[in-house]
Amino acid sequence: MTRPLHLKSLLPDAVRDALARDPRLLVPVGTCEQHGPHLPLGCDSLIVERLADDLSAEFGILRAPTVEYGVNTATKVAYPGNAAVRRKTLHRWMNDLLGSWELSGVDTFVILTAHGHDPHQEALSTLRTLRARVFTVDVFALDFAGHLEDADGPVHGGELDTSLMLYLAPHLVRMDLARDYLPSPRPLERFRRWATSSLPAVSPGSLGRPSLASRDKGERLYKMIQVRVAARVLGGGVGGDGGAV
Repeated sequence: MTRPLHLKSLLPDAVRDALARDPRLLVPVGTCEQHGPHLPLGCDSLIVERLADDLSAEFGILRAPTVEYGVNTATKVAYPGNAAVRRKTLHRWMNDLLGSWELSGVDTFVILTAHGHDPHQEALSTLRTLRARVFTVDVFALDFAGHLEDADGPVHGGELDTSLMLYLAPHLVRMDLARDYLPSPRPLERFRRWATSSLPAVSPGSLGRPSLASRDKGERLYKMIQVRVAARVLGGGVGGDGGAV
């Protein structure tokens, strides 16, 4: 398989044939929120869209249309263009979508997201179906030890996000606008429990050190993410009863 199988572009008979060959469905879930002045609002969506496309092409698995909205990180400032749904809304919406696709013959859902906000993850990791298995993959929850220079690891709009975007969509990145912002350890630790803390008002809309980002680093990180997700969820066969990966 050399091209992704986009569900929305296929005729009903083609969808039925694809599910007969492989009854799994990749579902990318993004957000529409700021990641600093240098990254586009759809940063999370763009990352998982590309990952879903590449995994679909590699394994011949159907790829659902991207769910463009999620539970955004709390902010003390209204950023232009931000749009979010509540945790309960995302949970119900996704349950409805998965229920419809299950009736079409899907027996395994692989939810792909690149947004580590706790309420967002809770909505996606507690989805329910009649019989189909559901695997939620937060690509930023992978172990990046030894792959990032920033000792604080993945945060929000920092080294990881920016490197990935420099590789996947460099024309959308404005490195001349990037600003490092590192709060003291205690506020940063509170922010890691994103359910209970807001992005500081004095931040540029991001946390971390985008100045450490590079295209080459983004390519290495993206390929590592792709290989790990493929091996853990797709390549070796999906086992167990589902859950977060």
